[in-house]
Amino acid sequence: MLRVMTWNIRTGGRDRGGPDRLDPVVRVVTAQAPDVLALQELRGFDRDGLMAEVAGRVGMTPHLARSCFGQPVAVLVRAPLRVVSAGALRRPFHHGAARVVVATSAGPLTVLGTHLHPYSGGRRRMEVDWLVAAVRRARGPLTLVTGDLNSLDPTVDHTARLAGMPALYRRRHLRRAGGGVDTRAVGRLLAAGLVDLWLSCAAGALEADGLTVPTRFGGAEFAGMRLDYLFGSTALAERTRSVRVIRDGDAETASDHYPVVAELDLDPA
Repeated sequence: MLRVMTWNIRTGGRDRGGPDRLDPVVRVVTAQAPDVLALQELRGFDRDGLMAEVAGRVGMTPHLARSCFGQPVAVLVRAPLRVVSAGALRRPFHHGAARVVVATSAGPLTVLGTHLHPYSGGRRRMEVDWLVAAVRRARGPLTLVTGDLNSLDPTVDHTARLAGMPALYRRRHLRRAGGGVDTRAVGRLLAAGLVDLWLSCAAGALEADGLTVPTRFGGAEFAGMRLDYLFGSTALAERTRSVRVIRDGDAETASDHYPVVAELDLDPA
């Protein structure tokens, strides 16, 4: 069984003028022991050896994708899982997108870890198109797209929740034309045939169970939302046994996002 996890650790786990949150971040990752870990908002991880230091502390090998305008992202892999290929998607993502292919008992698994544009629905839609193109180029039927997508789920009515947000933050989730809720990024992944693994594993669960922001750490720009996703190809969805949002303990204050963990019926090749 492979365990995959996605987590936005907020500004590299460190706050300007505030506490260093890297120790609780490491404790959460260590407790969950993922085989594949997608991290977002890795501010400063592309210099001074910080990526290697943190990867060493959690016992994983990192594959970092630098950012054009924002913060790096990374996909980390734990032995004995073997990396077949790795690199960054060469498109001008605001934050970045890492591509890692690992060898599994059912063939290669392609993992795309990303963090979509935080402010513009139009830019998120463009970035998703690049992700969909990468999915189509993937070798084999097993593909995972994961990360902080900064986009709302089109299967849920968000009107009331958005109405209570400050206008500065509400507009991030509204379409410029007409002002309707902007769910295009997630909608395009669904239209491309990818499966929302949370929804596929959470039949009958309360909507609140899947909300990934905000934590007790805070997050004034959030209003109880699911922004962190795992999308899989049909073949991967069939092998997904569970998806959970990790709450309580250090996960409440290590970031403003909760981590999301899935268990896949796959083994290292």
